[in-house]
Amino acid sequence: MRLHRLDIQAFGPFGGAQSVDFDELSAAGIFLLHGPTGAGKTSVLDAVCFALYGAVPGARQSGQGLTLRSDHAAPATRTEIRLELTVAGRRLEVTRQPPWERPKKRGTGTTTDKAQSWLREYDATAGAWKDLSRSHQEIGEEITQLLGMSREQFCQVVLLPQGDFARFLRADAEARGKLLGRLFDTHRFAEVEKRLAERRRAAEAEVRDGDAALLADAHRMQQAAGDTAESPLPDLAPGDPGVAETVLAWAAVARSTARERLTLAHCARTAAASAHAAADRALDDVRELVRLQRRFTEARERAGRLEERADAHREAQARMERARKAETVAPALDLREATEAEHRSAATEEARARAVLPGTFADAGAPGLASAARRAAEELGGLESARRAEQRLSDLVAERADLDRQERADGDVLHEAESWLAEWDATRADLQARIESAQQAATRAEQLAVQREPAQQRLRAARQADQFAADIEATQAQVLASTERALKAHARWLDLKEQRLNGIAAELAANLTDGEPCAVCGATEHPAPARKVAGHVDREAEESALAEYQRADERRVEDERRLGVVREAWSAARAEAGDTPTARLDEQVEELERLHAEARQGASGLHPAHEELRAAEQERERRAAALQQAAVRAASRVAHRERLDREKASLEQELEQARGSADSVTARAAQLEREAARLTQAADAARTTELTAQRLKDADARLADAAFRAGFETPAAAAAALLDDAAHRDLQRRLDAWQSEEAAVRAVLAEAETAAAAQRPPADLREAEQLAESAARRLQETASGQDAAARRCIELDRLSSQAAASVRRLGPLRDEYDRVARMAALAAGTSADNERKMRLESYVLAARLEQVAAAATVRLQRMSSGRYTLVHSADRAGRGRSGLGLHVVDAWTGRERDTATLSGGETFFASLALALGLADVVTDEAGGVRLDTLFIDEGFGSLDDQTLDEVLDVLDSLRERDRSVGIVSHVADLRRRIHAQLEIVKERTGSVVRQRGVR
Repeated sequence: MRLHRLDIQAFGPFGGAQSVDFDELSAAGIFLLHGPTGAGKTSVLDAVCFALYGAVPGARQSGQGLTLRSDHAAPATRTEIRLELTVAGRRLEVTRQPPWERPKKRGTGTTTDKAQSWLREYDATAGAWKDLSRSHQEIGEEITQLLGMSREQFCQVVLLPQGDFARFLRADAEARGKLLGRLFDTHRFAEVEKRLAERRRAAEAEVRDGDAALLADAHRMQQAAGDTAESPLPDLAPGDPGVAETVLAWAAVARSTARERLTLAHCARTAAASAHAAADRALDDVRELVRLQRRFTEARERAGRLEERADAHREAQARMERARKAETVAPALDLREATEAEHRSAATEEARARAVLPGTFADAGAPGLASAARRAAEELGGLESARRAEQRLSDLVAERADLDRQERADGDVLHEAESWLAEWDATRADLQARIESAQQAATRAEQLAVQREPAQQRLRAARQADQFAADIEATQAQVLASTERALKAHARWLDLKEQRLNGIAAELAANLTDGEPCAVCGATEHPAPARKVAGHVDREAEESALAEYQRADERRVEDERRLGVVREAWSAARAEAGDTPTARLDEQVEELERLHAEARQGASGLHPAHEELRAAEQERERRAAALQQAAVRAASRVAHRERLDREKASLEQELEQARGSADSVTARAAQLEREAARLTQAADAARTTELTAQRLKDADARLADAAFRAGFETPAAAAAALLDDAAHRDLQRRLDAWQSEEAAVRAVLAEAETAAAAQRPPADLREAEQLAESAARRLQETASGQDAAARRCIELDRLSSQAAASVRRLGPLRDEYDRVARMAALAAGTSADNERKMRLESYVLAARLEQVAAAATVRLQRMSSGRYTLVHSADRAGRGRSGLGLHVVDAWTGRERDTATLSGGETFFASLALALGLADVVTDEAGGVRLDTLFIDEGFGSLDDQTLDEVLDVLDSLRERDRSVGIVSHVADLRRRIHAQLEIVKERTGSVVRQRGVR
């Protein structure tokens, strides 16, 4: 990476625009950056970092956002940083503008513009710059990927900061490890340690769960065995040694005992089944004897009841015989009744037809009525011509009325058209005025629409800022709560750990076995081992408390991160919203919306007004045409009306003769139609009555003859003997029932087996049932016992198989747990195999520190004239683990001593050598990105002249690798030794930059 040019405007102490040409400064290899205190030497380095990463170095991150802006800058001058550099063979230009408050273009006050970024690349083929991106995120990712370093690594490697490496040189192992971890990104090794620890805990939990499941199966087997178990299940806990072997052995004994009990239960059930079968056969015999005796008694009772009903049975038989004879007369009776009903209906119809006739036809017979009907029909036929004339007269009247309606309609049209045309000029002027007003409203709506979006955007930003402010308060409360929970969890973990250490003897004593040596003292006798007291804290409780503390601490860190995110979001939203209160912005937006809505409402009438004007012009043309058409129709109606009046007079004279005394020909025709229909109906009814009277006389004669042949004296007697269907079925049912009952009683009394049973003594059914019930209960009890024994055996077999499968499944889990536990202990530095007691991340960092020390020694020996060498020390630090020690070997004494014993000047050049070595190692770690420009910030004042020359020689040797080094210092002697200089001059209106000693 090589810097070419830096342009600064309104940044830090620089009020105006300043430029730094690094190409000219780098030509000398070493250049000096000097100036009075507070002039802005470090601000030049901040500008380089801000251009690349959008943020200043970590120690000065409080200078972000609007505070980066120079207090000396003019209000209308925007803060801007532009850096031109070459990295990975590509020439790039990065421009960044942080958010700033500028004066409003209209009105008073200020408004905040958002931050902006640009990234361009020089195209050598085209000889011009081309744009790559304007996204903050994309530019940051592109720069980080090309440099291969994060902002922290860049600030540590390229911008060697004031005092940082002196602190690194003298720091303890923990602080040194944090810095190396950030630079070399070794957190992944810590994640490996964490992952191994998690896998160890998970594997241990699986083993414990497997033991718990196995013991649960054992307890279920104990419940299944019940009181049949010869010995109780031993008291075991998950994790105890020999759990599987003890459970399987106990299960085998329980299964054997259960099978013996099953054999005994089977023998008892067989004996009870034989006794139950004998009792059932005896009960069946007694029940059969009781049934036969009861059957004989019931048959004797039924025979007595039949004898009592014998007279009623004979009367029913006689009644059935008379009904059968009367059935031969039934057809004649039905015919006579139907004929009589028909005659009554015909007489009634004739009386009704004669009632509507005039009195002159009261005594007329059927022939006279028919003759009168024919005369009325002939007169009706003669009125057909008069009907047509009457219809024509009606059409003429309607046509004459239609002409009158047309005349009135044309008169209305003429009046309406003349009135409308008289107002045409006023209507047209009104519509044109509406069109002009709507056009003005449309123009005003477009102007207001341009103002709406910025106002709405500021209002949304202000509302978001208010919401973020509320979120900050809530998040701060969450941070306080999570911090308090983390502290409480940490205190609880320490308390439990202390309690466990106090009772650790009881845990060790739990694993003692008689005859086996003690792991602590080696004795094989254990006369008084310690016992666990109530409330003893075991390893699981301690680890659970530790895990709870870790979760609470992770929650605290997450809440703090969320608080930072919310604060950044609040700052961005507040910068975008400006200083105007949200309520005032809301009022402004509401006023703009109201004015815009009013303007749009007024503009919405433009198109309807155009349409109304076009429609009004079309209506004017239509009404003018209607005036001409109405005049033509009025002239033609006069001749047509005269012709209709002459034809009407002729038809009225003809109709007066045809209708006679009636109101009209139609009324006369209706009278004749009604008269002819009534006479015809009366003639038909008279003829029907005469025919039905003759048929009734014939039916009476046939009925008298049928009754005499059937043996009845009169037809009435035959009718009385008839039975309807329901009575006939009921009588037949009673006769059949009596015969069936008589046959059944005779059959039962004739049975030999029933008669023999009646001769025997009465049977004792209750005693036989009691004996059978007793035998059934005994069989049920023995069957239940056998089923219970069988179920016990099946359940014990199933649980034993399940336990055996659990034991087989636990084998690989135990092996996996042993392997993971060994790996986790080795990575965590707690294993006996890890001789240095070194964590995995510390081991990797130690290797990196060795590389850094070796690279730094090359330059340190030149700076110290071969006296000092930096070495990595693996001496154990606290808690018995190896640390990240860094010592210096003094060649004059041959002794290795701590870096804290170096003097101030020695500490500086040792720190400088360490920084340059670290830069080389980090560069190689980042993928070999070449760093052609470095900056060293202060520290040269502590060197004597000889050492200063040696240090400058080392720095000057960097030119062999085509590097340039910028030294930031107040030392006056350096101005004489280094000719290429970048001077920062502090003035009342802001600092300015001057380059000296360059071509």
